[in-house]
Amino acid sequence: MSKSLNQLSTISLCLTVGFLCLMRMGVFNGTYVDMSLQEGLRYFAACMPIAIGGGISAVAQGRVAAGSINILARQPEHWTKGMVLCIVVEFYAILSMLASIMMLLNIG
Repeated sequence: MSKSLNQLSTISLCLTVGFLCLMRMGVFNGTYVDMSLQEGLRYFAACMPIAIGGGISAVAQGRVAAGSINILARQPEHWTKGMVLCIVVEFYAILSMLASIMMLLNIG
């Protein structure tokens, strides 16, 4: 249960960047125009940090969350260790999202 919830949070970060990318392209407001190959590759490169960093982070979050549940089951007084470790792994996904957003905002 916890594994899938942590991976869901990373997926939501990826979707946020995806919607921002589509908004910047003008897909949602109907002003979409043809773009050059160079601009398309810029959008592709801007989405790569969250795609790679978020994917790796999602797998790591699942493992860390499972380990956190084990810590909680064996030593309930050490529940904060598991929580902090989950936050650290999520932080890498947030940094990847920040890098993608900064790259998207500088296109154009």
